[in-house]
Amino acid sequence: MENMKLNNNLECPMLGLGTFMLSPEDAYTSTLEALKMGYSLIDTANAYVNERAVGRAIKDSGIDRKNIFLSTKIWASEYENENTVEETLERLGVDYVDLLYIHQPAGNWLAGYRMLEKAYREGKAKSIGISNFEGKYMEELETKWEIVPQFIQVEAHPYFTQKELRVTLDKYGIKLMSWYPLGHGDTALMNELVFAGLGKKYEKTPAQVILRWHTQMGFVVIPGSKNAEHIKDNMDIFDFALTDEEMEQIAKLDKNERYYHRTDEQLVQFANWKPEFEK
Repeated sequence: MENMKLNNNLECPMLGLGTFMLSPEDAYTSTLEALKMGYSLIDTANAYVNERAVGRAIKDSGIDRKNIFLSTKIWASEYENENTVEETLERLGVDYVDLLYIHQPAGNWLAGYRMLEKAYREGKAKSIGISNFEGKYMEELETKWEIVPQFIQVEAHPYFTQKELRVTLDKYGIKLMSWYPLGHGDTALMNELVFAGLGKKYEKTPAQVILRWHTQMGFVVIPGSKNAEHIKDNMDIFDFALTDEEMEQIAKLDKNERYYHRTDEQLVQFANWKPEFEK
């Protein structure tokens, strides 16, 4: 497994397990399987409503906590709840998380970011991040942060490489963690001839080639799966490297087109929706 150094000198694995859309039962099983296979980065969120399951899997794995990089996100309706960090840690069964995000630029997101900064100062979050902050939201946050975030989590894949956003990220040493890394199951992306050709050359699947592209772009990638074979295959990407010419070939696929389009109305809904946390 390859690691990257963050702008606060913390190290983070380049690949992890995402638990978006996984039920508590599947999140538990997938997390446990992944940790046994050698994964150390696990990503969850308040809104996934599987934090307790992820925490149980970490405990049951028997792996020393300091050898796990645990990432979670505070949901928008929790930004003004002064106890939300402690409640999140309690659900996960840990004293700290390695990475704590605010999930959406919705509601009183500045209060949410101040909460992250406080958690960072108190050692309850070893690094902090923003999720789905782009454009005007990123520009506003730039003028208001007291602590520069270590991460941003956004949609990124060969059809949408976040070229414009990366200019800002590079200025501050903020790392990108990509969701929808395989194009949200878009067969058009997976069937691009360049991936078939490179897969044949390196004896890898198109998905493995795309995941390797992410890491060579400097992105941390967190594909989610409840299939043990897929989890294993997703990790098997560090025994080959794409050449500069091959990276340039893939760069030509960039359409600057995303799959997920969020509206202002959705942001209002996000601020008002409260997750029904596991008991």
